[in-house]
Amino acid sequence: MDRIFRYILASIIIGFLFYKCILKEEINCGLRDTLDNRHELIDSLYNQLDSLHKEIDTLQYENEIFDYNTVSEQEIISALMHVESSNNDSAYNASEDAVGCLQIRQTMVDDVNRILRRNNRNVRFTYEDRWCRYKSINMFKVYCKHYNLTTAEEIARCWNGGPRGMNNPATVIYWNKVQNRINS
Repeated sequence: MDRIFRYILASIIIGFLFYKCILKEEINCGLRDTLDNRHELIDSLYNQLDSLHKEIDTLQYENEIFDYNTVSEQEIISALMHVESSNNDSAYNASEDAVGCLQIRQTMVDDVNRILRRNNRNVRFTYEDRWCRYKSINMFKVYCKHYNLTTAEEIARCWNGGPRGMNNPATVIYWNKVQNRINS
């Protein structure tokens, strides 16, 4: 009887320990799953935070760009968009691969991104951004600020003929079109 009692007691203890191990493993698995979920949530929150930091950097950068925003600047942008594309965001000149309301070429996007990189800015533009009026205007402003274009004539002629557009007699005709639009 004593032997049977010990056998039953040993079986109960072994069963209890086995159950405890299984229960412990289930708890550990549940905790690992919870921990993994929390890590995923933390990673997601870090990504959102990084995204917000980029957005803040972009807004601060745009604030620097827009700090010289005047009525005449808006008039010149409006005139340029009219001359370039008749204010059509979907305008496309296949022979020059000029796109959007300001007829931006890929080389312009590359130049603007080079300027942004050189100024340690996190903002970059893609070729697709040329189709977006807002982004096109931002590229335009980066370009004008970098090349220190301040007068309507400088802006128009350099937009048409590149950074040395003021020295190119061919840009005078373009400037006349822009000036006529500003004066109308």
